Amino acid sequence: MGNKKPLVIVTRKLPGAVEDRMRELFDARFNETDRPMTPAELTEAMATADVLVPTITDRIDAHLIAKAGDNLKLIANFGNGVDHIDVTSALRRGITVTNTPGVLTEDTADMAMGLIIAVSRRLVEGASSLSEGHWAGWSPTWMLGHRLTGKKLGIIGMGRIGQALARRAKAFGMSVAYHNRRRVAETIEQELGATYYDSLDMLLSRVDIVSVNCPHTPATYHLLSPRRLKHLRPNAVIVNTSRGDVIDENALVRMLEAGELAGAGLDVFSHEPAVSAKLLKLAKEGKVTLLPHMGSCTIEGRIDMGEKVIINIKTFADGHRPPDRVLPSML
Repeated sequence: MGNKKPLVIVTRKLPGAVEDRMRELFDARFNETDRPMTPAELTEAMATADVLVPTITDRIDAHLIAKAGDNLKLIANFGNGVDHIDVTSALRRGITVTNTPGVLTEDTADMAMGLIIAVSRRLVEGASSLSEGHWAGWSPTWMLGHRLTGKKLGIIGMGRIGQALARRAKAFGMSVAYHNRRRVAETIEQELGATYYDSLDMLLSRVDIVSVNCPHTPATYHLLSPRRLKHLRPNAVIVNTSRGDVIDENALVRMLEAGELAGAGLDVFSHEPAVSAKLLKLAKEGKVTLLPHMGSCTIEGRIDMGEKVIINIKTFADGHRPPDRVLPSML
């Protein structure tokens, strides 16, 4: 990119410390309103920028990439998942794509564990009973949940986040089973006390709690299909902090409505930011716990993400391969 500072356009408002550092290093332009850019605004940004810094709320598809200006050479995603970016089309146009892996591992695992506890112990229902004035005092049979010790957790996706969750579950006295595209190293299995299931169907039929921690790819779209969800036992709980489309949301709703599952904890949805009216109704009935995509919501995590974005841009601008480049073969 030569000696001049690259023009970096950021699609959403970032933590102040990250924006300040970007101003020092780059010719940076920011979205002060913090609302998602319209397709027209994204098109204009891609036609103008040397580097685009999008987030999960921006759909960078093949049609948009085809309109990119000749100067756009890097899409430095602020986030780990790149399912909203057509990486193959970007590569064909000579545009490098990067992400921010690893920095949100502990935060997302915390949230997954939090949802497991919240659903199993009915924390949201209990808090609501107080705020709405429905609590009449302690009772031996009221608001009964389930203990976690002795339960079997099935983790779908044993990457960084899945392994971090397994460590937390082990501390709570739970046994861990997992399904993954590839079996992890034996040393990791031994450390986590984790049992591998090559068959996802079999895993689902044998666990008490399921946590979805795999990335969203074409191969994982509706991985938990209506047929697969039917393998879960009626007393099972399912938690999703990955992407909404990994689960067939309509099928999940039907099972919760019919009492074929004990509960669910969802931090992600199929049509974000829209949330199914049926899910919202189930939440009011205490059958599901819903959170507004908060898995990565820590100031530490967001600053770490920003620092990775900056490193990727600076490395690329200096003529080197950025450390977090994403290729289609990796997806």
